[in-house]
Formats: sequence, structure tokens, C-alpha cells
Amino acid sequence: MKIEQIYTGCLAQGAYYIESNGEAVVIDPLREVSQYIKKAADNNAQIKYVLETHFHADFVSGHLDLSQKTGAPIVYGPTAKPGFDAYIAKDGEFLTVGNIKIQVLHTPGHTMESTCYLLYNEESKPVAIFTGDTLFIGDVGRPDLAQKVKEDLTQDMLAGFLYESLRNKILPLPDDVIVYPAHGAGSACGKNMSKETFDTLGNQKQKNYALQPMLKEEFIEKVTDGLLPPPAYFPENVMMNIQGYESIDTVLNRGTQALSVEAFEAAANESGALILDTRSPQTFAQGFIPNSINIGIDGGFAPWVGALITDIKQPLLLLTDTGREEEVVTRLARVGYDNALGYLKGGFDAWKAAGKEVDSIESITAEELAARREKNPDLKVLDVRKPGEYESEHINNVPNLPLDYINDHLSSINKAETNYIHCAGGYRSMIFASILKSRGYENVVDIKGGFKAIKDSQQFDLTNFVCPSTQKS
Repeated sequence: MKIEQIYTGCLAQGAYYIESNGEAVVIDPLREVSQYIKKAADNNAQIKYVLETHFHADFVSGHLDLSQKTGAPIVYGPTAKPGFDAYIAKDGEFLTVGNIKIQVLHTPGHTMESTCYLLYNEESKPVAIFTGDTLFIGDVGRPDLAQKVKEDLTQDMLAGFLYESLRNKILPLPDDVIVYPAHGAGSACGKNMSKETFDTLGNQKQKNYALQPMLKEEFIEKVTDGLLPPPAYFPENVMMNIQGYESIDTVLNRGTQALSVEAFEAAANESGALILDTRSPQTFAQGFIPNSINIGIDGGFAPWVGALITDIKQPLLLLTDTGREEEVVTRLARVGYDNALGYLKGGFDAWKAAGKEVDSIESITAEELAARREKNPDLKVLDVRKPGEYESEHINNVPNLPLDYINDHLSSINKAETNYIHCAGGYRSMIFASILKSRGYENVVDIKGGFKAIKDSQQFDLTNFVCPSTQKS
């Protein structure tokens, strides 16, 4: 028997490949499915099932393409109603894979169709449970997402279902069962996930706050406390996973078309496409196409695209580092942004060589910021980190305008002032600055290295405080 966790850091997502005696299953596959097909072929195995733990919100699963390419049926737990052919398993049902068995455990709460898969080895001993978004390491799935899709559900109702699922289906299992969740730290599907990507159930029974003895009412209060609004693209991804979507092959063929400078400019003018520049923040700062947005590929690329580009069907034109075009289109498709129209052949250098208009963003060191602030104490600095980061420590008298909610903050930012922007390390601040520039805010300055550089410089008055609600969660 072979169990392999295939973890994708930018999504904090775990897919799983399980194999026994020439047969395999894949649990919660990513959109690009060739890796699973190759793995099975290399091992002379046939993919027998594609198991889905639930209708995912934070990424578009590869279940449809994987099923179409292998002939393996898609399996959901009870109550799932997909808009395509799938096998809806019964609670407690066993699926045979080679010499092992997988039991279907219906665990509603995160969503109503949420299901865990309990793996039994060749000796019929339970050895691992694949919990999807029901149980994480250090946390449980947030119970407020399904209500965005089905109006008669509330987060308290879902949290109550989750309480029963955990206590009736998971806690009675042996302590040595390994818990393999769908996500780790960094995912927006929970609020307190560990950086570890698996653990024994026994250890989670001791350390996970949600598995401690408590009444249902207390559990509901704990798991719903401190939930931030989910990214706007979550409901869109759910519907794609329920209803279906274009093949990844079609999306890649369209998005990886190489466009000349003239064709790129014409497409931008005719289609209303957003120009998405995926180069590194500091490279972008030195020169970019006017009105383009920078979201660097070497960062939390896909989740930030989902959080900031509000229309999932928005046409996109791409400016990438040479050789990374397919990677960019693939990572966009993982979160449902399938409408990339092509990329600029030759990149920014080609644009500049053609004599086209360019723009730039000033980026200064923390030391330079301190020097300018000494001359002008009223200099406007914006901290665009998340509230929890800001609450931990920040520059005294500097407001917090989290990048996640930039659209809510625009009215409070004075276009006539020069706005100095920092995040934790420089990735998010350039995204924020590029969005401001694209909307007519000409006076923006990025702080290289973000708050880390500011703190290391020891030239700023910092304020520390911990918000009780953050501490509690």
C-alpha cells in the first residue's frame, strides 16, 4: 500500500494518491491532472476512483478532467447533487482498491455533503483518515461557507452539524489513525491551522481546541468566533465544482497564446482585459505597462488573484517571466480564472523596445522612509497587512488598510497626498500600490522589505497590542 500527500504550498492544499496492488485512487485532485495520471502509469496502476471530500470553495478541483481522461468514476458522499455523472456513496459504504478498503464517512458541517474517507490496510485495520475540510491539524473547517450557496443554512446550524460529525464519526476512531486534511496553514478555509500537514488523531484529541470536551453551544461559539469574510471568489469556485467547467487543456491552449506587442495592445483595447503582471514586485516597480496590476507569481499568487479580481470571468492579458507562461495560466485556472487571452511575447522588454508608454513606482528603503518622515512628521504611511499582523506590532499612528479589503479603503486615501505603503515583506505592498496607480493615484511609494525592514532599521516608534478576539481564536 502506498499513500502519497501531494501538497501545493501556494494554495495550502493537500491532494492524495493511494495505491494498492495495481489500483489507485486520487482524493481532491488539483485542476492539472497529468501528474496523477503519470504517477499511476509509472507504477503500472489504474486509477479506479476519484474521491471528492466536498464541493471545494478555495480551488477548482480536477475531478472532471481526471475522470474523463481515466474513466474512473467521481465519488461524493451522501446528499451531494453534482451537475454531472458521479457516484453518490452511502454513509458507511466500503470501496475496494487493490488489497485495501476505504470507508465513506458522511461528516456534514463544513458543507452538507462533506465526507471523510477512512482507509483500512491489508489487515483490515484503520490506518488513515482523509478529512477534507472537516478536520484540520489544529482546527476544523469553517462553517460559514455553505450558507453562501444555500440560503436556508446558517453558520450556527452548520457548526452544530460539525459538532455531531466530529464526535460521532471521528473521535471514536483509534488514536494511531493518521489525519490527512485537505489544507494547512495559510488556507482561508479555517482560522487556526497548523503548519503541519498531517498528525495522529490521538495528538489532535489532545491539542486541537475543537476536539476538547464541551457542549454543542460552546463549540458553536468557538468555531464561529473571529471568522473573517471569505474571499469573494469562493462561491464562484463552489459553483464551478458543482456544475462543471472547461477542460484544463482548453484553458491552457487559450491562455498560452503568444501575442505580439501590437496584438497585445489591440486585445487590451478591444476586450476590456485586465493586464496582469506576474513578475517580482521590485522588477515591476522599475517599469510596467500603464494600468497593469502586479501580483507576483512567487507568492500567494492564486489566492490573491481570487481576492482582488472580483469578476472570475474577467478577461486577462498576461505579462510573465519568460518560460513561466504555462505556470501562470495553470495557477489561475486552479482558482477558476479561465479567461486568460494570451501573454505578451518578449515580455516588458518587447513593450519598451516598441516605444510604448511605460510607468514605474518609486520603492525606497526603510532608512529612507525614516529620513523623509523626520523632515515631514505628517508623511502618510499605510500598513496593508492583515489585522492580526497589525495588532501584533505596527508603527505608531499608522492606519491599517488590509490589502484584502482595498476596495473598501479607496475613499479614505487622498489622491493629492503621497502615500507610503508597506506590508510584511514587500509582496502585498506592491500589489496595493499597483492597484492605486491603475485607479489614478499617482503619488504612491513602496517600502522595500516591508515591516521586517522597518523593524530591523530600529528607527521607528512601534506599538504592540494583542486583540482579545485574535488571541481567543
